[in-house]
Amino acid sequence: MVTIFVHADGETRQTDRVDPAWLREDGGRVVWVDLHDPSPDELRLLSDVFHFHELAVEDVTSTVHHPKVEPYDGYLYLILHGIDFEEAVHGFATHPIDFFIGAHYLVTVHDGTSRSVQRLRALAERSGQVLAEGPGGLLHRIIDTMVDNYGPEVDKLEEKLNQVEEEVFENPRSELLRTILDLKQDVTSLRRVTVPQRDVVGRLARREFAFVDESLAYRFRDVYDHLVRLTEEAAVFHDRITSLLDAHLANQSNQLSQTMKVLTVIATIFMPLTLLTGLFGMNVDIPRIWPGGTAAFWEITVAMLAVSGLMLWVFKKRHWM
Repeated sequence: MVTIFVHADGETRQTDRVDPAWLREDGGRVVWVDLHDPSPDELRLLSDVFHFHELAVEDVTSTVHHPKVEPYDGYLYLILHGIDFEEAVHGFATHPIDFFIGAHYLVTVHDGTSRSVQRLRALAERSGQVLAEGPGGLLHRIIDTMVDNYGPEVDKLEEKLNQVEEEVFENPRSELLRTILDLKQDVTSLRRVTVPQRDVVGRLARREFAFVDESLAYRFRDVYDHLVRLTEEAAVFHDRITSLLDAHLANQSNQLSQTMKVLTVIATIFMPLTLLTGLFGMNVDIPRIWPGGTAAFWEITVAMLAVSGLMLWVFKKRHWM
């Protein structure tokens, strides 16, 4: 589907075609062409009308999109990603958006799930100010909205991390290991998204390209600072999860040590008892301390209990249990 906006003489209107005359330096118009989930026929607009480089058009149709910015003759090509946190698959789903920005136009290509483009498109239908700032201002609005959408998704991740930390220290159990590893995968996904984005926006903020003037560079610098904070938060999350994993494994090891200690105490107590019962249970004549009869059985039982009690007292006094 293709949506086309044209801004001229302070007014923005929607149209169904792009006049090549609008794209010239003296066209006097600002054009925004948004291709959301485009068909192959609609994608031909990129090469037939805008005459974009074939390599850039090939990148648009590619299934693998890495954030980047590339200058071409007369326009700039960018790929950035929007995100949604998908807890079921433990990761951030990325929604790439391809941007072509020229002196008087902006072309966006995406899969139709971009919340930032949908928001700006609805705003352009109501207000002419969206395109009044030119293609650079529109590009900044979309990117800024994309980065603002990161905040709630990162908050979801932090809330989940806090819950797991509380469970590790208050209700430790072996099943938490899977939860911690899934959380580590979430943070890895966040870092994989934010770091390349930060580098791309950083190049825009440094005014490496003619389409970004000084006033627009300051605005991109604010977006860059936001991405830097997100990247730092992702690094902090990674360190917290590493510490959390170490604490969980230490806790599990301590529980195992306590279990082994109890089993060792039990086995140690039964060793002399096994000796006594084995000694007096042999089918040979051995010296008898007590005369035979029922009384001897109870006397031996009392002796065994006394030995067990003495061993428990010694273990307790030495803090072995």
